Amino acid sequence: MLDIKFIRENAEVVKKALEDRQKDPEMVGGVLAQDSKKRVLLQQVEELRARRNKITKDQIKEGRKIKEELRVLEEELKGIDAELMSAIANIPNIPASDVPVGKDDSENVEVKKWGEPPKFDFKPKDHVEIGEALDIIDIRRAGKVSGTRFGYFKGEGAILELALMWYVFKKLANKGFIANVPPVITKKEIEWGMGYSEHGGWDQMYLFEKDGVLFVSSSEHSVIPMHKDEVFNESQLPLRYVNFSSCFRREAGTYGKDTRGLFRVHQFNKVEMNVYTISDIEISDKECLYLLAMEEEIVRELGLAYRVMNCCTGDIPLPNRRMYDVECWYPGQNKYREIQSCSNCTDYQTRRLNIKVKTKNGEKFVHALNATAITDRAILAILENYQQEDGSVLIPKVLQKYTGFAKISPKG
Repeated sequence: MLDIKFIRENAEVVKKALEDRQKDPEMVGGVLAQDSKKRVLLQQVEELRARRNKITKDQIKEGRKIKEELRVLEEELKGIDAELMSAIANIPNIPASDVPVGKDDSENVEVKKWGEPPKFDFKPKDHVEIGEALDIIDIRRAGKVSGTRFGYFKGEGAILELALMWYVFKKLANKGFIANVPPVITKKEIEWGMGYSEHGGWDQMYLFEKDGVLFVSSSEHSVIPMHKDEVFNESQLPLRYVNFSSCFRREAGTYGKDTRGLFRVHQFNKVEMNVYTISDIEISDKECLYLLAMEEEIVRELGLAYRVMNCCTGDIPLPNRRMYDVECWYPGQNKYREIQSCSNCTDYQTRRLNIKVKTKNGEKFVHALNATAITDRAILAILENYQQEDGSVLIPKVLQKYTGFAKISPKG
């Protein structure tokens, strides 16, 4: 969440950010009204406490009166403070000045393009046709067992998927990222600390109210909170993790969108990067570019044509200062589709989770970043980009030592 002092001193900036994000700018007025109410009440409480401290043993009646007044006011202050925290939590992070203003992902801006989409002497198929023909993807049986938006990776498809995950995981571990396989279940109060729950966020999650827990939608949701209530030394930062986990999303609000195939599913595997840096926007933005460079390096090594998009205000999540998407070319769909994203959340999450760094100027909240290293979507891109006229699929050279084969061929 934002610092209340920042909101007080930059009310117009916050209002403009809310407008750009298509949120109600009047939320700022509500926050400031609650803040003013709290400060008046706090002053009254402090004055009563000061009077209480001057009470002598002979002023028993006066002491009891002040004690009761304090009890009432402190209870009221507690309620107002909770209301203020809730109001602040509804205000998203302030987008960076170079984030495009737009309503949704259709207004994201291309900033870079790499590689040429492959040309075929035949009409390219999409990953569903390819995977079913090779018997390495089974959506029909997954629907029977689990419902819509699920699928099986089978045989060489399963091997390819695990090979991809291990290649990326090991690559980043070799670059100094701390290898991590985190829990996929977190407490509800921990998820609140991540800053995604407001404005309908709970609807996107598999939440189990009986137990007060939920399935993570990415490893960020259990890795960033690892250091809740901890204080780093500056020498420990940046601290970089590479995580592997299964992820779960309801995909609420996407009815009728990407219903074919395995592009938008309820469960998928993901290798993700999470980073803590010192509380300096210039440094954390540079770290964001470093994570983007790691993403690009992975996609280039897979030989997939891609473009980088600077995501607009209507597309970036609530905790984000900025977000870049890496979109790969999908020949079977004849368009670029998002395969990775990279975000700087500054101290929006760490303020909620109370994660700090000790500096010469005192303790400050660290900045947190997240970036997709790879997901199952890359398998779909590989199938579509490396398909051959005879129905086979070539394996990217960088993965062949992990798969043990260079091609997936039709059976029989």
